[in-house]
Amino acid sequence: MFLERFYPDHEVDSAYSIDYSAQYADGKRAIIYDVDNTLVPHGAPADERAKALFATLHSLGFRTLLLSNNKEPRVKSFSDAVGSTYIYRAGKPGQAGYLRAMQKLGSTPATTLFVGDQLFTDVWGAKKAGIETYLVKPIHPKEEIQIVLKRRLERIVLHFYHKNVSRGRVS
Repeated sequence: MFLERFYPDHEVDSAYSIDYSAQYADGKRAIIYDVDNTLVPHGAPADERAKALFATLHSLGFRTLLLSNNKEPRVKSFSDAVGSTYIYRAGKPGQAGYLRAMQKLGSTPATTLFVGDQLFTDVWGAKKAGIETYLVKPIHPKEEIQIVLKRRLERIVLHFYHKNVSRGRVS
């Protein structure tokens, strides 16, 4: 089905609720994150919760990377605060940014996770690169108009995704 290309592998409330220890035990070693509305509200600096998450991830042995379509000053300041590497103007949903991210992380699709809040950029791009995906709920409802329009289309895709999950057609 056409819409399945947009389906996340996992859907969770928050990037902060994922069982990262279990993922590490399953062989995952690298995590690629979107920033805005995934880890903090759009444009917000790294908060204590984000800093604590990355400290925990790094202590578990994960390598992390921030993959954003935003400009470098935005991504670099967040990256510096959480101690992660980054790629700005990543060109999501194109898979080139994801492949470059794995190259920087020294990982493969089998050892990498992606966490983001948008189906048509974050999830779709990661899936094209063969990466396991987590879709999180947006942290804050205030978004730019182009994202608001995409969210309406996402609701349609998620309707069919949830319908297939309830029927056991999607794991």
